[in-house]
Amino acid sequence: MDITCATMPKQKINHPSHPHLLERMPGSIVSSCQACGNKHEGVFFLCTTCPGFRINQDCALLPAKLLIQNHTDGTFTHSHPLTLAYSFSSLDLQSAFFPICRACGQRFKSHLWAYKCDKCRYYVHVDCATSKKEPFMSIFQHESLGETSKNFNEDEHPNLLHCPFNDEGDNLLKRHMSNQKELIGKQNDGDTLNHFSHQHPLILFDKQTPVGITLHDPMKRVRLLCDGCVKPIITVPFYMCSEYVDGKCCFVLHEWCAKLPLEVQHYVGHPEHTLFLLPKISDRFFGVFKCTVCRLRSNGFAYGCTMCDFYVDINCAFIPEEITHEAHPDHLLLRVMPSPYNEMRVSCKACYENTWLRWGFHCPSCNFYIHAECAFLMPRVIKHKCDKHPLSLRYYPAENHISEYFCEICEYKFQPWKWFYHCTTCAQSMDVACVPNILQCEQGAYYPFRHGVNKLLNIKFGGMLEIKGHSHCLTFAQGFNSDGECVKCRERLGYDMIFKCLECEFAFHYKCASLFLS
Repeated sequence: MDITCATMPKQKINHPSHPHLLERMPGSIVSSCQACGNKHEGVFFLCTTCPGFRINQDCALLPAKLLIQNHTDGTFTHSHPLTLAYSFSSLDLQSAFFPICRACGQRFKSHLWAYKCDKCRYYVHVDCATSKKEPFMSIFQHESLGETSKNFNEDEHPNLLHCPFNDEGDNLLKRHMSNQKELIGKQNDGDTLNHFSHQHPLILFDKQTPVGITLHDPMKRVRLLCDGCVKPIITVPFYMCSEYVDGKCCFVLHEWCAKLPLEVQHYVGHPEHTLFLLPKISDRFFGVFKCTVCRLRSNGFAYGCTMCDFYVDINCAFIPEEITHEAHPDHLLLRVMPSPYNEMRVSCKACYENTWLRWGFHCPSCNFYIHAECAFLMPRVIKHKCDKHPLSLRYYPAENHISEYFCEICEYKFQPWKWFYHCTTCAQSMDVACVPNILQCEQGAYYPFRHGVNKLLNIKFGGMLEIKGHSHCLTFAQGFNSDGECVKCRERLGYDMIFKCLECEFAFHYKCASLFLS
């Protein structure tokens, strides 16, 4: 017998959580417990010196170490034993980026007990670890993050989108067009295509890559982006401008981007007017527009209503009504549109930012929410030149990693309760906003105001601009601190869209160029 049980008949115990003797209160009562913070019905122990200190008998008999799966019927699993801690100091909470309970998803209070793993950043409330919540309090409890029972039938959802996408070469548009084979079959299937978006004929490469062209490869720092969806071209088939091989025109399209429908009717975000396919938005400088759904800048193709100045990128034009996601398996996530009257004030599970004015997906039964851009723009696996192994998308801190999390690219410490990419073999982690910067990552591309994904992810850089008063052509590029100051506003050029001269130090912001040249 342990000391607590051996001394129980004496009605008094010495408990390691408190410096004074605890005395058993007569009878059974309903009261708040100072250990777990919840109301319990049953036997309590009271401090004879500090009358306000009461702990329930179940909490008083909690084991110093436990395996969580043995106490929750396997609903929550962790490979290491958890250690009982009698407080979670404010400094420890702050240093751990204010972690959430891995069972209920709620925060911890510094004066309450908790179970912690000594080898991982795994924390859980004492009641959650032992599933000892009182039945009469169940209506006040938050939804569980554990195993869920499937709430839909696959046969009733034949084209259900399962997220995250496999890799950078997979995306929403590709999945949608793969289900539209009858539409694609009606269009030109020859080796040459005259597409209305481009002045030169396009050649289809469906069996091998043309000589002298390298497919998108982050490990070799090679970037080949589609001019339509601005996503990587990793495999054949794809279309290439007939003038590309001579270095005159660098225009490429995925096969599915070359065969998009010319219009979208009754779009959920703008049902009153038809949206038309626009290769470039004529009244936007250099074709850059802001997508209404994902809120990211893009210079690719768009579906738009010029009458209402409403535009979405071609991926977001086919946003589904419902999806599933690996971070919340077995439950359907329903599309939620932004509205100032939306009373839902939950945070996105991926980036922790607010939700009420952004498109997203929501599980009503569990109150689980993710932004549309977080669901679609973070693939399951991604490659980066900073690590020789593929990096996996993580929804929680990694096992056997108790130390701080630093992004290998920008070298800033980040919060592991937000989604991030991790290599278990090398114990390396990367912030989701930094991973896409495959060409310039050695310059530490840190974004102070990132929104869960790279803000320039949908921008294809390149192209030349001629201006009066400067003898050289300017290149459309991503700015870095090493580029110096804007010649117009005198602010730093770092981490924004810029136009710069490759022959001298002349450069200015995209926004300054658009105001100056418009």
